[in-house]
Amino acid sequence: MTARKPSESAAPDDALERVRRALETEEPPPLATLAAAVGLSRTHLARAFRQRYGLPPAAYARAQRFRRLRAGLAQADSVSAAVAAAGFGSDSRVYERSDALLGMSPARWRQGGAGVAIRYTTLGTPFGRVLVAATARGLCAVEIGDDDDALITGLRAAFPRATLSRVDDGRDAWLAPALARIAAEIAGSEAPVPPIDVTGTAFQWRVWQALTRIPRGSTVSYAGLAAAIGAPNAARAVGSACGSNRLALVVPCHRVIREDGSLGGWRWGLARKRAVLEAERAAVGALPAARPPRARMGR
Repeated sequence: MTARKPSESAAPDDALERVRRALETEEPPPLATLAAAVGLSRTHLARAFRQRYGLPPAAYARAQRFRRLRAGLAQADSVSAAVAAAGFGSDSRVYERSDALLGMSPARWRQGGAGVAIRYTTLGTPFGRVLVAATARGLCAVEIGDDDDALITGLRAAFPRATLSRVDDGRDAWLAPALARIAAEIAGSEAPVPPIDVTGTAFQWRVWQALTRIPRGSTVSYAGLAAAIGAPNAARAVGSACGSNRLALVVPCHRVIREDGSLGGWRWGLARKRAVLEAERAAVGALPAARPPRARMGR
């Protein structure tokens, strides 16, 4: 058997970790330079990096720049200063992509989301009290808790400068699609995913979209979901994306479990995760574990 060329062999984890750290600097080296430094071809490095971390090197570096921008907007003297400090060449590049990566324009982010109107309501479910909140663009929060006061306090903490309005009319145009989806989840029936207005990286969006395609009553492992989105070595990153989900029941991260069959974690508690899964399985006749879903990538 002919031995593979060094550039075609499996990329060592330490080499990929060196590349990842380099991409997190303010001025990351070109891909060709990084590839030469770790002894891989550009093509193989790009493929191995995506399999390990869930994003191509360029997209990972861009996400890190936006992370620095989010942190800098609250402290810099101006938007332009924060943009420059984050490593972007111009304001225009930021505004072109800020809607997907910041959730709002850089100027509004710097103002703490001031001017954003959010309507919310609370309702009782078999799993506890649920708070549902939406902007004019779509659903921005679905939280589960023990009492309304704590849930509303959490909403105010998440959106400290937004205008919050309680609306308990189930026909409200902003909230009705989300309420229909939640009701369907509890009843074991079908309803479309409502419009969503949340902030996430490109990788997080891929994971969240894949979550909505896991059949009700079924579960998928973190590794299985990573393979389904084309990043088979990114199970840990998938777990992190699941942990970042703030839309309980609507984006069903509760359907992802560990490889050994244990539940893993859940933002809203393992007892609730177990109860939700048991209710779903009872509603659909205890379906077996699902095959990893074929997710349509991208936002």
